[in-house]
Amino acid sequence: MAPAARARRNAPPRDQVLSAAMAMIADSGLDRLTMAALGREVGMSSGHLLYYFKTKDELLLQTLEWSEGRLGEHRRSLLDSTEPARARLDAFVDLYVPDVPRDPHWTLWLEVWNRSQYADEEAESRGRQAAIEKAWHRDLVALLAEGVSRGELRGVDPERFAARLRALLDGFSLHVAVGLPGTDRAQVLAHVREFLDEALGT
Repeated sequence: MAPAARARRNAPPRDQVLSAAMAMIADSGLDRLTMAALGREVGMSSGHLLYYFKTKDELLLQTLEWSEGRLGEHRRSLLDSTEPARARLDAFVDLYVPDVPRDPHWTLWLEVWNRSQYADEEAESRGRQAAIEKAWHRDLVALLAEGVSRGELRGVDPERFAARLRALLDGFSLHVAVGLPGTDRAQVLAHVREFLDEALGT
């Protein structure tokens, strides 16, 4: 059997590689996430990793998609629950806002968008990143529409309100993610819940 074929057969599962990449980001930040370091972590050469991911940018994007997939499962679970719409909206916000400064998911999200800012708008990577954003937006719109239709939330336009709420969440989340002094997760959640009380209270 050729060496390349043996390598493909013996390579660890994709999820294991992406999980290891995310763990390295959580432990040491993005600076130490190199193909060589990740290869040592999962028992592969950097050449092997390049065979599967082609570039570090692609590795980072796939790691972000993997992380988003896990968050998406949590999001769908809370949206499908039988809790009142406002309780589910609070849970949505809890899931959205980073836990701590240098939160690994948000660190990765920022890096991927930063690396792609000069890419062509039609590039495949840009479309994949946009799909991540659209999934959050779609689920938020659906939740708001359900709450409004049941009379649990004030009669806002779900699409417009979702766009504004996500802009608010993004701004606050960036403050938490970069460790802006005086802005921690508890303060952000309090601000957002106060805003929701004012905007959606029935």
